[in-house]
Amino acid sequence: MKLVFAGTPEVAVPALDALIASDRHEVAAVVTRPDAPAGRGRRLVASPVAERAVEAGIEVLKPAKPRDEEFLARLREIAPDCCPVVAYGALLPKVALDVPARGWVNLHFSLLPAWRGAAPVQHSLMAGDEVTGASTFLIEEGLDSGPVYGVLTEEIRPTDTSGDLLTRLAFAGAGLLAATMDGIEDGTLHAVPQPPEGVTLAPKITVEDARIDWSAPALRVDRVVRGCTPAPGAWTLFRGERLKLIQATPVLDRTDLAPGELAAAKNNVYVGTGSHAVELLWVQPQGKKPMKAADWARGVRIAHGELLGL
Repeated sequence: MKLVFAGTPEVAVPALDALIASDRHEVAAVVTRPDAPAGRGRRLVASPVAERAVEAGIEVLKPAKPRDEEFLARLREIAPDCCPVVAYGALLPKVALDVPARGWVNLHFSLLPAWRGAAPVQHSLMAGDEVTGASTFLIEEGLDSGPVYGVLTEEIRPTDTSGDLLTRLAFAGAGLLAATMDGIEDGTLHAVPQPPEGVTLAPKITVEDARIDWSAPALRVDRVVRGCTPAPGAWTLFRGERLKLIQATPVLDRTDLAPGELAAAKNNVYVGTGSHAVELLWVQPQGKKPMKAADWARGVRIAHGELLGL
């Protein structure tokens, strides 16, 4: 099939690579979000998908909105058979959905109908799921509600962050998306409607969602830290400034600390929660680089009974 691939962040690149490598399909063009300011200089930078497409000599389309007439006209000129999508980052209007004969097929990082929305991996971790996965489905106007072509499952490991899990799903999902394109082309794969039961939503994680509630149980604190790493980053307040929590682990045998109460030993830093303590392993003070929590604690000289979160 002639394909137009839509995607933007690094997590979409493995799928693009898999389709470029396929000897059954032609990636005629790539659709991605416009260049965005990045870094301290805030200079405009192309998306990872755009950079990979340029390397491969593939035409890149960067519409401000996918309903822009110039973009739609070019899409009709290319006349793709199908448009595979991975984390494109913009809603596709019906006028765009109608262009490819076999539709737009999305690789979504959850077991649909669970976790429909922008942040499925983060929500799955924060909810304490033991298994997640990826699904390919035919995009319709509803939110991730279209019929499903294929799925794969992935076990969530006890120390997984959303970054760890998303990386594994990106590479496994690339194979799933390529196989889905093959099955659509040869007519062996047919989309199956999602069941009405089991629908959960995964909206974008806000900065406030990533704030640690120290009155919550230690397992909940651990899940929020892992689910929000690397983005947007779990955080709390220490002496009125933000402290990002990069890695922490529950300590089941310590229950002597009040919620948010800090206790520092020579090489360990503990914080009380609504159940047992957690040990802080890596933190990032406001305006500084990530560091071991024990090094941070020695530098700030934690007072007896001092609290996080105030």
